[in-house]
Amino acid sequence: MNLWKIAVDAPLHQTFSYIGPADLTAGTSVKIPFGKRISTGVVMGDDPKRDTEIDYKSIIETDVDRPQLSPPLLEWAEWMSKYYHYPVGEILSLFFPPLKRKGRNPPRDLFEKLSQQVVVLNSEQQKISNAILQSHDFSSHLLWGVTGSGKTEVYIDLIRKLIDQNKNALVLVPEIALTPQLVTRFRKRLGEVVAVLHSHLTDRERTDQWWSVANGEKKVLIGARSALFCPIPNLGLIVIDEEHDGSYKQEETFKYNARDAAVMRAFYEKIPIVLGSATPSLETWKNAEEGKYQMHVLKSRASDMILPSVEIVDLTEEKTKKKEDASTLPFWLSHKLFEALEENYKKGFQSALFINRRGVAQTVLCDSCGYIYTCPNCDISLTLHGTSHLVCHYCDYSDSMSKQCPDCREGEPKPVGIGTERVEDDLHKLFPSARIARVDRDEVDSRESMESFVGKMENHEIDIVVGTQMIAKGLDFPKLTLVGVVLADVALSVPDFRAAERAFQLLTQVSGRAGRHYQGQVIIQTYRQDHPSLIFSQHHDVRGFVTQELIHRKELFYPPYSKIACVRFSSLKQSSCHQYALDISHALRSYIDQEHFEKSQILGPTPAPLVRIRNRYRYHLLLKSSSQFELHRLLQLVLHLSKKERQIKVQIDVDPYTLM
Repeated sequence: MNLWKIAVDAPLHQTFSYIGPADLTAGTSVKIPFGKRISTGVVMGDDPKRDTEIDYKSIIETDVDRPQLSPPLLEWAEWMSKYYHYPVGEILSLFFPPLKRKGRNPPRDLFEKLSQQVVVLNSEQQKISNAILQSHDFSSHLLWGVTGSGKTEVYIDLIRKLIDQNKNALVLVPEIALTPQLVTRFRKRLGEVVAVLHSHLTDRERTDQWWSVANGEKKVLIGARSALFCPIPNLGLIVIDEEHDGSYKQEETFKYNARDAAVMRAFYEKIPIVLGSATPSLETWKNAEEGKYQMHVLKSRASDMILPSVEIVDLTEEKTKKKEDASTLPFWLSHKLFEALEENYKKGFQSALFINRRGVAQTVLCDSCGYIYTCPNCDISLTLHGTSHLVCHYCDYSDSMSKQCPDCREGEPKPVGIGTERVEDDLHKLFPSARIARVDRDEVDSRESMESFVGKMENHEIDIVVGTQMIAKGLDFPKLTLVGVVLADVALSVPDFRAAERAFQLLTQVSGRAGRHYQGQVIIQTYRQDHPSLIFSQHHDVRGFVTQELIHRKELFYPPYSKIACVRFSSLKQSSCHQYALDISHALRSYIDQEHFEKSQILGPTPAPLVRIRNRYRYHLLLKSSSQFELHRLLQLVLHLSKKERQIKVQIDVDPYTLM
């Protein structure tokens, strides 16, 4: 019998030692007594430091329903635990499917069987594919190509060649919205070797798909960020499509970034990783500039179509014109966009209107006393859906809008703002014979509904689609030639240091949906036509935007010129939450002085932009450092100081994507 270190599936930042058979190996899952219950854990290795005064408990049995984890996966899990300051046992629990394996038969196929089709790459694509395949160890590659340049065909060519070498591949996509079309394209090219993992599958489907990859029945796994944790045998390549996308950041519990974690998995697996995007993140771009990543560029669209023309409409001027002309158009619709929609519809092409807000209006207020319907649990106004349904998009609280102000009893509540529902309703009045669809999380809430929408767009059963960012990236519809951005200011007004970058990426990506097979047109409506994000996106100038934005980031000591971490405090009592955050900040500043940490800064604490959500008050402390060593020492101190605190919840977010 040996003494083994076990990572237990529990919220504790340490391993525990148990007695077990001498023939156990690291990576084996076991069942062990833990407190008053039986828990699961993973053997991390033997423990040579046996203490004769401790009465060690024994491992109950090995868990035969879980496969063995390889040494690279264990090293990767330990890196994530240290980097994100999260218990390794809870991280390892993500490496396994939600249910027990059902029998030993191949899983039920979820998609229609398609024959293999071979697509010949152009010279630019082939050169890039060959360059990446020359890597026989870890290497990171940025594949930067304009929207529609054929990045997916490069991925498929790489994977086809790896399959011929009996290697497997992992492809991550940021959202479920991208999955139906992408899976279909992969299956057309590669045949019956593709498995899929994402949150819209049932637990049984997820388990079956997981095992089809883990046992080698399928060679390619396509999925959202959680697919990253599947223990794929003979892994030869990782692809991160739309690497810039914020959906790769997990905002709940284990706050990891799947893109960054994937780079480290490739490092431990000693394989290449490809990060693809038309609008690379500033962190990835700088890594390429410094030679840490190899940059490969696709300069033109694969179909030889030129990029769509982009026109910016000033809504301030438009408002004046409407008054002079006594226009009957909805307040959100410019003459330019209306005429383009009308002409495109008459020609038999498809149009898409993008607005990143759900509902009819974001605010309902009394026209007499100014009363605003707000959520009683969160510091946010309620969003109007339909004619009277009011909803909080943070805690799902709902109410009904009355005909009379509930405060002054005299005025009439009026909707203020704009959302997808309002746009859809107005379009039905303007184009009564058009087939109009809405795509947001209220309307498209399942895999089936998303696949239905994609099918209808591909078969031209929809003339105009109104949608949020679910339609802004990755999707390819041949007849879609006009894209209108209803209100670009929504993306520009977020109080966050990444707001300009996200706005530029979003506008460029949504513009890229237009004219992939026919000449396209993009119309962006805004009150801030001189904003750099708009100007650079109008000219498809990624390099120009990145160059300017990097200058601002450097001046403000923000990523990629520093590493940052956000310590988030929340409590039912605002005063105690604020005081505790102050106490932690004082302790950190004292530690910085004591240890002579000259490369680190502490900002705050400050109230979160949304200070109260679900009745919990929220304060943020921001840590900035050019030294990873200093930053993580400070975060370890936060963990130590907050270990015994029960009334106030403390969360560490390393490399936060948003500071909201």
